[in-house]
Amino acid sequence: MSNAKNSRRDFLKKSAAAGAGFFIVPRNVLGGPGFIAPSDQLRIAAFGAGGKGYGDLTNAYNSGANRIVALCDIDPKQAARAMADHPKAKFYHDYRVLLDKERVDAVTISTPDHTHAVMTYDAMMQGKAVYVQKPLTHTIAEARLLTETAREQRVVTQMGNQGGSNQGVVKVKEWIDSGIVGEVKHVNVWTNRPVWPQGISMPEADEQALPEDVAWDLWLGPASKRPYTPNLHPFNWRGFWEYGTGALGDMGCHLFDAPYKALGLGYPVAVQASVADVYSRMWTPDYTPEACPISTRVTIDFPGGVVFEWTDGGIQPALPDLLVENNFVPDSSGVMMVGSKGIITVDTYGNHPKLFMEGREVEHFDTDAQGNLDLIHNASWTEAVKAGYGSDQHKALTSSFDYAGPFTETVLMGNIAIRAHQMRRENENGRFDYFGRRKLYWNGEDMRITNLEEANQFVTKPYREGWHRANL
Repeated sequence: MSNAKNSRRDFLKKSAAAGAGFFIVPRNVLGGPGFIAPSDQLRIAAFGAGGKGYGDLTNAYNSGANRIVALCDIDPKQAARAMADHPKAKFYHDYRVLLDKERVDAVTISTPDHTHAVMTYDAMMQGKAVYVQKPLTHTIAEARLLTETAREQRVVTQMGNQGGSNQGVVKVKEWIDSGIVGEVKHVNVWTNRPVWPQGISMPEADEQALPEDVAWDLWLGPASKRPYTPNLHPFNWRGFWEYGTGALGDMGCHLFDAPYKALGLGYPVAVQASVADVYSRMWTPDYTPEACPISTRVTIDFPGGVVFEWTDGGIQPALPDLLVENNFVPDSSGVMMVGSKGIITVDTYGNHPKLFMEGREVEHFDTDAQGNLDLIHNASWTEAVKAGYGSDQHKALTSSFDYAGPFTETVLMGNIAIRAHQMRRENENGRFDYFGRRKLYWNGEDMRITNLEEANQFVTKPYREGWHRANL
């Protein structure tokens, strides 16, 4: 909704008020307490209406502040609850048909990672505001495209890393900016993910097992054509590169956010990874390049000597004495920012930051009182959409694509190193050389690995015929 439309609406309201005098009847009398005029509501469509999608559309609806006018899901069973909540909303299997037929202002996109970019691009090219689940995209090239398209189309955007709107992130930045912990050069980030099957071969296809009403070809979208494969939809796709982004893609946008924002970082300059092997037989590690690994360690280097060290699969960093002495117990996922004068820790979603200093009581910033982060993050987007592109509300968003695009590129850098770790070629002795197991140097502006050309295949991906967008 443009600023011009808002200005016109305000003008009409003021003009009507001036002419009507004391005969004005308040809206709450006409429509009852809490009544919101349709002109003040966004018409919202949801791409993905079950699971996280249900939560996103419910938050966008915001108890009637807006209207859900259309629902799209490849599986009606997943969307059943949303359809019951919004019986007037039209249901579609194909989001492209929805965009052609329905009049909507904004779209929530809560689908598997591999479909985020095409759906978001198509919606923005029609001028729709978009709220997209993390990670913003499946590849770095897609993130760059969406960032540029949002600016060109002048649409209001937000990525669904709800911790970005946590006051805990504000507090962390305040501590960093004050210089109280000194210079921060090393940041540890860890998670217990994956909590789904990972590091295994792709399940066998079984067309006979295709559930009734599931639009499998639409679920595949831009991915390669394959028969129906059980145990991918609706959740376990996360463990396979063609559809998901593994543990790092799932949790990196939640956990990296506080240190990335607080330290004012941009594009990384280098990345390297080590990956856990799985042995189904002695001495021979399983080789499953299609699968995200069960556990990884990734280091991402930034200009100025800042290093992020990521560990997943439940592997946590060693604790400095200062934390041990203060009885710090790490959560299953978290962040540790090590400064020259002190340490800051943060839980998932920017919750409960703590400041540790020698000779001082631990300072704990309580984030429990701020309420539902998902709703706060989503509602700030819908209100920014109403205010218009370039408005103060738009500029105040904590994860618009101007931020979320480059940020997602940084997170997905780690996955390039993880996938390069599995690249191999047979040598003259009949053995394999794993030639990608090295530090990779990155040119962020050009989106290129500069010292291993073969790794650049992971900056983008192949697209099925009919699913290419722009220059992808």
